[in-house]
Amino acid sequence: MTQPALPNDDRGCLRIVLAVPLTLLTLIAVYFSWTALTIRPSGTWDDDAAAGIVLSCVLAVGAAGAVVGVWLVPSVRRATGWWWVAPAVVSGVVAVIRWVAAG
Repeated sequence: MTQPALPNDDRGCLRIVLAVPLTLLTLIAVYFSWTALTIRPSGTWDDDAAAGIVLSCVLAVGAAGAVVGVWLVPSVRRATGWWWVAPAVVSGVVAVIRWVAAG
């Protein structure tokens, strides 16, 4: 007699599969947050540096939002904990603060 499969049998494999996009998107968010923090305008007239800061912030917030969006899918949320999205969310918050401070 066979036993029915448990619903969480594939959690280990699912975590590995989901770790790839979550990790890549988190790295993208962290990179662009870091870029936004390291760009220093030469003066108030330096519109190119200001545009670079805004672009980096937009990309960091977008990548962090994508991580949260993927994580909100119920099957993903069951397989991964909240700590999977914490670095991306922190990175997105840092980018928003930098965006507001640069504006």
